[in-house]
Amino acid sequence: MADTVHDTDALVDALSNVDFDRPPALVANAHITGVSVARALAAHDVPVIALDRTDSGLAPPSEAVDYAGLVTYPLDDLDGFRADVERIAAALEHDPVAFACMDEWVRGFAETEPDGVRLPFSELAGVERVLDKANLYALCADLGVPYPETYEVGAVGVDEIVEALAFPFVVKPAHKRKFEEAFGTNVIEVDDREAFEEVVAEAREHDATVLAQEKVNAEVGRDTSLASYVPPESADRDPLAVVGNAAVRYPAFGSSCLVERVEEPAVREHALTVLEETGYHGISEAEFVYDTDREAYVLLDVNTRPWKWISMPVAAGANLPMAAYADAVDGAEYEATVRDGGPRDARWVYLPDYLQRCLTDEAFWDVLSDADWASILSGEFEASEDELTTGVYRPSDPAPAVKYLTGEFADREYYCSC
Repeated sequence: MADTVHDTDALVDALSNVDFDRPPALVANAHITGVSVARALAAHDVPVIALDRTDSGLAPPSEAVDYAGLVTYPLDDLDGFRADVERIAAALEHDPVAFACMDEWVRGFAETEPDGVRLPFSELAGVERVLDKANLYALCADLGVPYPETYEVGAVGVDEIVEALAFPFVVKPAHKRKFEEAFGTNVIEVDDREAFEEVVAEAREHDATVLAQEKVNAEVGRDTSLASYVPPESADRDPLAVVGNAAVRYPAFGSSCLVERVEEPAVREHALTVLEETGYHGISEAEFVYDTDREAYVLLDVNTRPWKWISMPVAAGANLPMAAYADAVDGAEYEATVRDGGPRDARWVYLPDYLQRCLTDEAFWDVLSDADWASILSGEFEASEDELTTGVYRPSDPAPAVKYLTGEFADREYYCSC
């Protein structure tokens, strides 16, 4: 457990006096996803250093985190971020391995390539080929992978877009973070031309490139993603991949709060085909929805990083963070524990959002059984054979959940939902 979230100077001083027996992981940022990545790595005795721009994240008090500290936020000062990370790396005996849990941290590491830090994912050009949705959809068109009808605003005029797409349609960013900083969300639905032009104008003020996209007639409850780790070409191994269904969201069209492993060969094939074409290697999540009009899964997005329910593939026997670490560090080993050549069944639940859905949505019916709740409340789920796992809440590692609860009581807010 990291007893203190140090400022950068204090973190460098503390690490100068530590002798890790292997390269530690730098996990940034240090919130819901960060604590899950830390636990996945700590399960294999990898030391973890949690980094963030604030001390409000849930990861630092986890037993999986050895040290925690503040660094310059890459969107505020990219050179400052690189300098901070290089100072941290220089204080360590072994070159650390970076795990970036949000797009801005991915780009921060990829753009600056800090000296003394191992990056277990593609160089910036490879990341850009995936994160730029305009490029991603162009690849889908070339490869025959279904995707929603989409137009880049600017490359295509407003008049042409309004004529091509029926209202309502959605506006989303080519790159998430600038848009999210401006609007507080990654997707905006517009009902008429006036609303569309207002979003486009505000996005232009924030230098955010936006796309106009058809509103897919998606079947509720069938949102599906491929969670994968694609090794570098030099590793000469197959990707490690698990398909997850976001069976429950909160709100109904919000963030995933219950995800279960499923078999969807088309999702797996299409996602891996796109990733192979981009040349990207590393951890990623490829997001699909089931389009009832096309009667097919359509690709919406690919995140080149760990994400909120990263613990589900870990529970299924595919520890994606550890696989990435093993490829980045000479002598480190990891073997996925799969069943008959494939992943085990697994379910992941994020209790705060799931309970809110149960308590506030009269049309929603709890899909967890009494036995599931007993397993969760007793803590037996941590060693159960049905592979039920959670986000944040773990009786064996209670401090992150305690920090969440005390934060709710104090009405404090954290800037990142993941």
